[in-house]
Amino acid sequence: MDKRISYNRLWKLLIDRGLNKTQLKRMSGVSTTSIAKMGKGENLNTDVLLKICIALGCSTDDIMEVIDNN
Repeated sequence: MDKRISYNRLWKLLIDRGLNKTQLKRMSGVSTTSIAKMGKGENLNTDVLLKICIALGCSTDDIMEVIDNN
């Protein structure tokens, strides 16, 4: 597979809203491990993504995208 998930949209959204990862963790109730996995571009359970979207009032398209692995 030559595609992967990127969470760069999430990091940009946090910057635009003046939030950091610790605040996101508190707002959404997701674990530190999940935040770390996103930092590494790893896969997450859809429940985690849903919690983040609810906390930020956005959709999955606002926090992640599929990109080429190159």
